[in-house]
Amino acid sequence: MKNIKLKLAILGTLGIASVPGYATGFVALPDTGFASSAYTSCYNDGRVMPNTNADDVKGNFGSYPIVSIFHPSASINNTCWISAASLISSPKAGYVITATRTTTIPTSTGGSGSIGRVNDVVWRNAAKTMCVFGSMAVMTNTDHDSSTAGKQLFEINDIARGGFSTSGTVNVAYTRFGTYSSPVYRVGRTFTSVQHRALQYNTITNRAQNGINYLDLPTKNSVAAAVTGENTPINATDIATTTLASQDAVVNSNWVDFTADTLFQDSDGSLNPVSGLMYIEAPCDATSPYTWVKSGAIRLRQTGRKTSTLKEIAISGFAPPGAIIP
Repeated sequence: MKNIKLKLAILGTLGIASVPGYATGFVALPDTGFASSAYTSCYNDGRVMPNTNADDVKGNFGSYPIVSIFHPSASINNTCWISAASLISSPKAGYVITATRTTTIPTSTGGSGSIGRVNDVVWRNAAKTMCVFGSMAVMTNTDHDSSTAGKQLFEINDIARGGFSTSGTVNVAYTRFGTYSSPVYRVGRTFTSVQHRALQYNTITNRAQNGINYLDLPTKNSVAAAVTGENTPINATDIATTTLASQDAVVNSNWVDFTADTLFQDSDGSLNPVSGLMYIEAPCDATSPYTWVKSGAIRLRQTGRKTSTLKEIAISGFAPPGAIIP
């Protein structure tokens, strides 16, 4: 089994704790989506204002730093969340690690530079009929766009995985390692990553409110683009506004989209260099997962939350056997 250790020494520097693993947070993601949206809420579920002294302050899609006591745990804020000991620990009982890959993230301008990596893992059950596909991004302090003056840090707001058109309902979950790892705010059965912005980025109160017409769960009427939103950076004092037509993502059974907030350092100074480890449970077979690798199976999207614009980086990744990636 090649590359099985997957640079565990490096992972240890990210503050990974050893805790018991159990799969309480997997949720069903139907291939037809939900009643009014392709998406379902995860860490954002039940979000409240940060000045209400509640125990479920959720960061509003990464618009403000999350206090550590509000991070997902076995007792609070754990929709879609599971506990896992490490990157290679099985997220479900009866599954064993079967394949691993580490893929370099290139610059968004197609250059030869590296701005991070994606760790890609497959676990499979004893009957060799079901697999769990896992992915986690780790970003570095590297400029992703050499054509623009200064240093632009690529912000991963969504990670989409393709190849699930014949999988029927899949089950999804995530875990996070260390203080600087992003939770997953929502998951959708769609190709489209939808921009989310706070009302303003100048005060905690404004950061906790959605911008005008921004939706926690997008509608599913007509938008099929890779990314949808306002392709214009905004300043902290600007009021964020968009149209309801752009807050939309049609159901696409071939894709699963995780919304998070991952970049080396946020504009507010907080560090978010590591994504959550995102899991998709789907049917597979007994063949080698290394034959399932598809070009463009993983899409890293920057949705222009604050001072950035809309961009996508496509990389290779594991997909279910026989998958087709457009």
